[in-house]
Amino acid sequence: MLGGLLAYPIYQLGLISVFHYTQAQVSGGEPTTFEGFGNYAELFGDGQFWEVLLATVVFAAACVVSTLAVGCALAVLLTRVRAVPRLALMLAALGAWATPAITGSTVWLFLFDADFGPVNRVLGLGDHSWTYGRFSAFFLVLLEVVWCSFPFVMVTVYAGIRAVPAEVLEAAALDGASQWRIWRSVLAPMLRPILVVVTIQSVIWDFKVFTQIYVMTGGGGIAGQNLVLNVYAYQKAFASSQYSLGAAIGVVMLLILLAVTLVYLRLLRRQGEEL
Repeated sequence: MLGGLLAYPIYQLGLISVFHYTQAQVSGGEPTTFEGFGNYAELFGDGQFWEVLLATVVFAAACVVSTLAVGCALAVLLTRVRAVPRLALMLAALGAWATPAITGSTVWLFLFDADFGPVNRVLGLGDHSWTYGRFSAFFLVLLEVVWCSFPFVMVTVYAGIRAVPAEVLEAAALDGASQWRIWRSVLAPMLRPILVVVTIQSVIWDFKVFTQIYVMTGGGGIAGQNLVLNVYAYQKAFASSQYSLGAAIGVVMLLILLAVTLVYLRLLRRQGEEL
């Protein structure tokens, strides 16, 4: 089952990436020719690819850090409030988590709309367009990504905190440790397995963001200023009918995510051995 769901699609992706595969080959008008690493050479020789890759890495890193910070902070907050506010916060967060990405993106676009959005009215920004500038558009998308992603971190970390013995936290408090010191020296080390999971999940999700960027920036922003790798691959594969280049971008993304995950796990293992 795993082979059918994972190995075979990856094999097909890699196979297409080493052939010359465009609309002509799909329709049967021209034969498929083997290119080897020609598609990768063309991709790596394109300056736009490196710009998009850098933008993707920076944007994904900002999303991961923001999501983890908000999720962990709210998880700690859930342990400090009473049952009714805790239930209200949980329901609100789960509502954001359950909202489809395209729906959430549309709602956020309306909130920050230059003509009718309430955010500009409250802030007194007039007809300011958040999606016109490169950095403001990325910031707007980042807010939406964090909004729909932090509930997973919050719920998971909250469950981990509840599993920590209360005596441990009480002992740290009696020793005079601040809330930040308790989190850094007590909770974070004990929650390391959970933090590993949510961090890796966040890296994977945020690195391959597509819907939010595509919807909120109109397919990548003005002149492609807000492109990320997933949208860039979509443009190459479907807008330009260069399916082999789109597949090559997909393979590169897969290798990057595998490398980041393995390096992160290895670093954590080394830290665990030293501790």
